[in-house]
Order: sequence, then C-alpha cells, then structure tokens
Amino acid sequence: MGGRWAFLTAFSYWFVNLFFFASVLPNVIIYASYVFFGANAELSQLWITIIEIVVFAIATWVSTKGAKWIGSISSFGSTAALSLTAVFILLSLAAAFGGVEFATAPTPANMAPDMSNFATAWGFFGTLAWIIQGVGGAESVGVFLNDLKGGVKAFVRTVVIAGLTIGLLYAGASLLVNLFIPEGGVAISTGIFDVFGAVFAHFGIPMEVSTRAIGLILLAATLGSLMMWTSAPIKVFFTEIPKGVFGSKIVELNEHGIPARAAWLQFAIVVPILIIPALGSGNLDDLLMIVTNMTAATALLPPLLILLAYFMLRKNFDAAPRGFRMGSRTFGLVIAAFLLVVFCFVLICGTIPLDQPLWLTLVYNVGGVVVFLGLAVMWYNRYINRLRETDPEAAENELRPSVLDMME
Repeated sequence: MGGRWAFLTAFSYWFVNLFFFASVLPNVIIYASYVFFGANAELSQLWITIIEIVVFAIATWVSTKGAKWIGSISSFGSTAALSLTAVFILLSLAAAFGGVEFATAPTPANMAPDMSNFATAWGFFGTLAWIIQGVGGAESVGVFLNDLKGGVKAFVRTVVIAGLTIGLLYAGASLLVNLFIPEGGVAISTGIFDVFGAVFAHFGIPMEVSTRAIGLILLAATLGSLMMWTSAPIKVFFTEIPKGVFGSKIVELNEHGIPARAAWLQFAIVVPILIIPALGSGNLDDLLMIVTNMTAATALLPPLLILLAYFMLRKNFDAAPRGFRMGSRTFGLVIAAFLLVVFCFVLICGTIPLDQPLWLTLVYNVGGVVVFLGLAVMWYNRYINRLRETDPEAAENELRPSVLDMME
C-alpha cells in the first residue's frame, strides 16, 4: 500500500508499546511484593504511580546501555513462566483425577458468557482483545523468514504449531482455574498467586513458599520483557524508517547502538500514560483492568493494518510471485475481510468500555488512539511534502507500493 501505510504500521507497533508499559509496570510492583513480602503490598494510587515512574526510568537507563544480559533474563523468565503453566495444568489434572471436586465446575453453563444485556455482551466482546493479544507478535517474527530451514511453508507450519500449543496451554489453564478457587474469587491483580498457591498447597507446598517462587519467576519474565521492549522497538522504529522523517538528533545512536534521546522521549510520553488511568481507578484491580484493556485493544492496530495490506494484495496484486499462497484469491479475500471485520469490532468494544468513567474513555482510550495516530499521519505528511520539494521522484517512489517491484 506504499510508504505511508508502512510508516503508519511501524508507528502503531511503537505506539502500542507505550500502553504495554502501563500494563506491565503495575505487575512489577505486585510480583516484587510477593517475592519480598509473600503477599501483595497495599499501596495508594499515588505511590503506585511514583514507583512505576521510577522503575520505568531505571529500565530506560539500563536499556540505553545496551546490556547484553537483558535477553538472557527475558529468555529465562518466559521459559520458566511457560513451564510453570504446564506444571500447573499437570498438577491440577492430578488433583482432579485424584478426587478433588471443582469449586466451580467447568460446565457449558458456567463457562458461557453473560449475554443477558447489552453492557455484559459489549464487555465480553471487548475482552476478546485480550485473547487476540495472546498471539500478538506472531506476525512480527516474519523478519526471520529467511533464517528458517524449509522456507515459507516451514515458517507457516511452525507459527501455526506454536500458536496451537500456546492456545492449548491457555485453554487448559483456564478450564482448571476454578478447581480450588470458586468463580468470582479470582482477582485480576493477585489471582494467579491464589490459584497457583492453592494447587501447590494441595500437594504439600506451603503458599508462602510457592507464591514467592512464582513471584520470582514472573518478576524475572516481566523485568526482562520490560527492558527488552524499552529499547528494541525504538531502535527499530527510529533508526529504520526513511531518513528525514525525524530529526538527526533524535535518531542518533549512542556508543551502545541505542537511540538514547528517543528512549528518553519515550519515557516522557509514557509518564502521562501512567498517571491518567491512576486518576480514574479506585484500586489496583481497577487500574489493571483499565490499562490491560487499553493495551489489548490497541494491540489490534498493527495486525489490523497488516490484514488490510493482505486484503489489498489479494485484491489488486494477486499475481505477484511469492512462495506461499493461502488458497484461491476469493478464499484469501473472504478470510481477510472476515478477520478485518472481527478486529475492527473488537477494537471498538475494547477502546470504548462501558464500565469506566466517560472522561477517562474519551481522554485515555479514544483520545490516545486519535492523538497518536493523528500526529503520525501529520508527521509523515510533513516529511513527504518536504521530500516533494527537494526530490519529487523520491517522494513518488516512497509512496509507491513495493509489491510493484516484485511484479516487474
């Protein structure tokens, strides 16, 4: 679709990351509380916000130093967290088959969403963004396509198998959540510790031990993720977009290969994103609901734009040579159109929740999307207009769909 849409998609990945920080930082506080105190420390919204800002400032400083150990922490934490999920499923199944009765049985009636009124139905569709976000990032690993033995078909097969594996872990864990804890007794902030702790306690491991171990694993995974995503997206976005879109100072790399000024600009942008939801929440659960909902909703933007690009590819350039083709042109268009409709609908539901103050929805949810994407369009148009004045041919090439080069 051309350079303008490519820039907007790249910007969306960075933009979504800003709200991701707002959902990750409260969890850092929770996980650290369990590691050091064995329970969730009760803090005021003011102190939560202050700690979040301090932690993010430290993460920003560390990320600008190009620390090589960040990837190791992230890899260890994510692997340990995935293993923890598998252990939880196995132990829960052992307990269930050993005679433990579910606190709330996973029957179709108990698992069915509440569609009795518009508000609950709208809330359910909004939370679908959380599920879709669970596979978010699968499309971004396409950059490793040429590094995979077996080419495009092996890549597609690997992504599908990985998605099914993670989906089964999600589904299995969800079915077993209410084995020991009844429905409605799982808080969004501390539920994972209550559920996992109850399972481990059944097998003789004290909760004060298991919750600290769980907190350590989750803290390592979250801190690794936080520091990695603090530096990686800005390095990709600010240094790989066309020269001239941003000033030379903001994209200048330091001795560690990181655009440090861009990192601190990101920090300055994130600070109000941390403060605003805190003003509209009464407790930690409310805060997590607000920021997680917004993060999941905005996370739909990049894949939505990629789906739009795929739809245009099948519609206008289906003859372009490529190593993998998903069915016929009609089949590809139908699938892409269906997913576009679903993503757009879920994005609207997630961006406009009915259970939070209207001012917060307008300022934080709707305002955040409109302001950031609006600024991105304005900034790119400024770049193109300047390029047209100095090099009209380069400007036209920038806006020209790259698929045309594949067809020449």
